[in-house]
Amino acid sequence: MKSIHYKEGIIVTATELKKNFGKYMDCVEQQTDVVITKNGKKTARLTPYVTDIEQYFTVRENALDYQYGGKKVSYEEFMEISEKSTLRMELINGEIHLMASPNVVHQEILGRLHLTYNAYFQGKKCRVFLAPFDVHFKKKGINEPDVMQPDILVACDLENNINEKIKYMGTPTLVIEILSESTRSKDMIDKLNTYMLSGVQEYWIIETRQQSILVYSFADRGIDMLKHYEKGSTAQSVAFKGLSVDVTALFSDLI
Repeated sequence: MKSIHYKEGIIVTATELKKNFGKYMDCVEQQTDVVITKNGKKTARLTPYVTDIEQYFTVRENALDYQYGGKKVSYEEFMEISEKSTLRMELINGEIHLMASPNVVHQEILGRLHLTYNAYFQGKKCRVFLAPFDVHFKKKGINEPDVMQPDILVACDLENNINEKIKYMGTPTLVIEILSESTRSKDMIDKLNTYMLSGVQEYWIIETRQQSILVYSFADRGIDMLKHYEKGSTAQSVAFKGLSVDVTALFSDLI
């Protein structure tokens, strides 16, 4: 009888395990559980060895997800929680979203974009900022702001929008989000809506899976224009003349 793959690991008979013990030990080393059956009943399980410190961090992460992730809070409650926590978190539509650490591809693209944007705005009034950088987005018709951390933002209204804690309280002219599988829905729906309703003029979505760029232009808190740039083309800013990104170069030689 061959092994059966299921969502929690692999199911094998005791006989199959004896014949191919080395094979299934390799599976365990690759963080896959192996469940052993005898006479059709599950009798034992081989699981990866977890050190005490690994177990501590796993339990801590799960506890934090339970404590904060998806929790509905007011803007004031969120500010109190975020100021006391070392976690990266956002407040969208009154709900806390914990932010995972970015991967290598995300950071490589972020670095390339920052170099391009920073060079363009050198000597200009507008400034370029990278996450983590809290921005308080005030949506039209909604009392409580969303608090989010765009991967990159361009702020042109720093004057009179820095509070006593040296925090930026204005509205960016342009924001960029680099998509990941875990943030795709949030970035393309929830954040799009927040950026549009709060007065952001332009929103770039970097699509890592399709290796393309979506550029939204907003006017009167609605979508004015949408352009899709694929490899072989150059993404152009609407708000800033001459600001552009070569799509092929952006995604070339990624790990």
